[in-house]
Amino acid sequence: MWIPSKLSRPSYMIELIQRNQVLECLQQAEKKKLVLMRAPAGYGKTTAASQWLSSKQGVGWFNIDANDNDPYRFACYFVAALNEASNQACKSILKCVEQAQSLDVMVIVTEALKQISKYSKTCYLVMDDYHHIHDDKIHQAMSYFIKLMPENITLIITSRSNPPLGIAGLRVHGLVSEIDQSLLAFNMDETLAFLQQRLTTPPSLEQAQQLYEYVEGWPSALELITWQSHDQTLPPLDPSQVQVNQTHLWEYLVEEVFANVDSETQEFLLYCSILDKFNHTLAAMLTQRNDAQSVIENLQQFGVFIEPIRGQHNWFRFHSLFQAFLSDERKNRFIGLEPQLQQRAAQAWLAHANPEQALYHAEQTNDSNMTIEILQRSGWELFNRGSTERLKNALSSLNSTQIYQNATLCLLHAWLAQSQQRNEDVGLILLQADSLKTATTSSEKGEFNALKAQIAISNNQPQQALELAELALSQIDGQAFHSRIVATSVIGEVNHVLGYLDRALPLMQQTEKLARQYQVHHQALWAILQQSEVLFAKGYLQAAFDVQESGFQLIQDQQLEQNLLHEFLLRSRAQLLFSWNRLDDAEQCVKQALSVLHSQPDKLSLHSYALLARIALCRGDMDKAARYIAEVELRMSHEFYHLDGSAHADLAMLLFWQAKQDHDAIKLWLDNAQLINPASNHFSQLQGRNIARAQLALGLYPQASETIKTLDNVAVQHHLLADHSRNAIIDVLLSLATGHKAEARHELQQALSLASQTAIMGDFLYNIEELKPLLQHSGFQAELDELTCYRVNLLLKSVSAAQRSRSAHFDESLVAQIVHHPEVPELVRNSPLTQREWQVLGLIYSGLSNEQIAQQLDVAGTTIKTHIRNLYQKLNIANRKQAIETAERLIKLVGS
Repeated sequence: MWIPSKLSRPSYMIELIQRNQVLECLQQAEKKKLVLMRAPAGYGKTTAASQWLSSKQGVGWFNIDANDNDPYRFACYFVAALNEASNQACKSILKCVEQAQSLDVMVIVTEALKQISKYSKTCYLVMDDYHHIHDDKIHQAMSYFIKLMPENITLIITSRSNPPLGIAGLRVHGLVSEIDQSLLAFNMDETLAFLQQRLTTPPSLEQAQQLYEYVEGWPSALELITWQSHDQTLPPLDPSQVQVNQTHLWEYLVEEVFANVDSETQEFLLYCSILDKFNHTLAAMLTQRNDAQSVIENLQQFGVFIEPIRGQHNWFRFHSLFQAFLSDERKNRFIGLEPQLQQRAAQAWLAHANPEQALYHAEQTNDSNMTIEILQRSGWELFNRGSTERLKNALSSLNSTQIYQNATLCLLHAWLAQSQQRNEDVGLILLQADSLKTATTSSEKGEFNALKAQIAISNNQPQQALELAELALSQIDGQAFHSRIVATSVIGEVNHVLGYLDRALPLMQQTEKLARQYQVHHQALWAILQQSEVLFAKGYLQAAFDVQESGFQLIQDQQLEQNLLHEFLLRSRAQLLFSWNRLDDAEQCVKQALSVLHSQPDKLSLHSYALLARIALCRGDMDKAARYIAEVELRMSHEFYHLDGSAHADLAMLLFWQAKQDHDAIKLWLDNAQLINPASNHFSQLQGRNIARAQLALGLYPQASETIKTLDNVAVQHHLLADHSRNAIIDVLLSLATGHKAEARHELQQALSLASQTAIMGDFLYNIEELKPLLQHSGFQAELDELTCYRVNLLLKSVSAAQRSRSAHFDESLVAQIVHHPEVPELVRNSPLTQREWQVLGLIYSGLSNEQIAQQLDVAGTTIKTHIRNLYQKLNIANRKQAIETAERLIKLVGS
């Protein structure tokens, strides 16, 4: 007598979610001989098979358990299920099996094949939980059946392990459909659908995403978590520590997975759980077993929540929940062994040339000697590859005596602070190192001098930086390659700052070559940035662009996207694009730069906000410019900046005050400004032009003339072609302001001639209103060469677009004209729009989409929808077309 439940398809009391991807794969398996569904416990293999076959006829089902590992018992149930699938086509062999108690399984299967061959209708036979079968006779019989079974039968096997059925030939001929853990795991949409179905209060998308990442799509874990939510709401989730009761999950893993492996394998799993990832070498060192590779292979075969890491040959990881379970179990079972295991893990990773992981495990043991050993061996490697957080944590675990007794640790401590722009900390570290005489050898002293040279150049002390860098190069030995690279870089920077560009460029190229040779990637990137700045200053913008491209490639190759120098590179690219009058591209680049800084101190974003303000001012968007200027002023009030940063910020503020005619603010700034003499580099030149602009705005024409003349003499002397080109624009403005129109015309031709050499056109936009009458004059354009004339017209076209933007934005003056116009409809007068709603109306009139309006005004798309809804109600209009018509009537009304 058969146990009915062993031959019954499972039924479910609750509604199942639709697994579209899985079902689609199964539908494509209709013509296959074998469908193999293999995944660890709880991935819904049985459920997926049941869903697929729920509407089909001719289904036989065999629920296998551990008792079925007996060949005769297995054969009996197998024939019973096959008989059910084939509409009683095997009833004679079934009857024979029931009467005889000793028939061989191969005999039974052979006879079943003979009888089933007479049945021609499509049928499906499910062998559920085949992983319980270990008997070789059963495997041989099933392999025989699969090879010879008729084409009208599809065999479905669900298993946690890979059954040894010899199906390689079937795979080659495309007769096997395999569905694994990656497909059976819930995706995000299925997770959300599952939670919405199971919980009375649906979770937020963020909650669902966190839970999905926590369980990695494991269906049973989701089922257990929602089952324990007695109030039918999801518990509060935190990505690093999900607040759910793990008891039920752990019980499930013990019963379904852990208890099913022998004690030696359990120990292997527990030891390996200390590692985030592992290969057979690491596992062997940790477990001290010579058969680690075969154990891992067996675990893979047996479906024990171990999975290969994609793209990393022979590397594996545990499912995150299984690893958490193993870690808990390990700490409970091996209380005294934990420090020893952590030490083994650290040594294993160190032997595997992965100091970052080694440091992590050394920290877990609080073994400062091991931490020091790792830092001495591999600290510079970690620093050069940008592992700053791991370094910081490791150094924080040591006391000051341990750090200052060791030159390598002290230097790492100081360089780490310098890389994070903690300049005060660097100074204190160097003072302490000097007082404690940390550096004992000549080479160590040279390494400290290289760092001091870097600090000096950052503090705009070029002469001191040069002396320290040259001294460092004479002291350091061949092993201190990092300091040699730094010292060479500093000498290049000094020459750049002093205006000796032809010396600076080859030095920075040499620095890049050395840095690439020793894989000091951040120094290579810094050298690339310096080359770009030098080439820009010389007026070679295309060459600077090409050098920047090599920087972007280095960032991509070495995964330096979050390095602060990436922000510098993006910002440098934005400056270049602005100079080429590509404002949209420049703005996009600056916003990318800000995204790199999203978790960094606010002070680092000064440059970017200053450039965004300048772009907004060139477009005539005063509202946006005001917001950016507020960010600039906030940062300038709280921090001290290198002249390179403060000069760019000052330019943005001066242009804004000039547009607002705020002469008091300009005078206050000028009273505190100081001309750097000689202005032999791009940032001191910029500061000089800022002073000339302020003098010009305040009517101090003789002083402005003297300032710009002094600046330009130095620019010509040092071949600062980019600055010479920009200074020429100030000369034009000065002549226009003093009424010397003929001179202004001649000087504008010279400025445009210089711009043709450098392609720097964006700077003309700052004072385009004053320059426009001359630029538009047909006689003036006739005197220009074809390329320069083309660039001038592009400039004027962008100005026209900016003016259209200003009118479309419905600024305060335009709104005032509309509201007070005698012919304006009463509806407009009595239902006043807010200033923001007027702006939105203007942008709708300009033809912008909601998304473009949100981007233009720097607000969320939902906020724009609210503004549109409000203005529609106030103006009694129903759609976008009516909004455009209304805006056009109002603009025509006031003659704008």
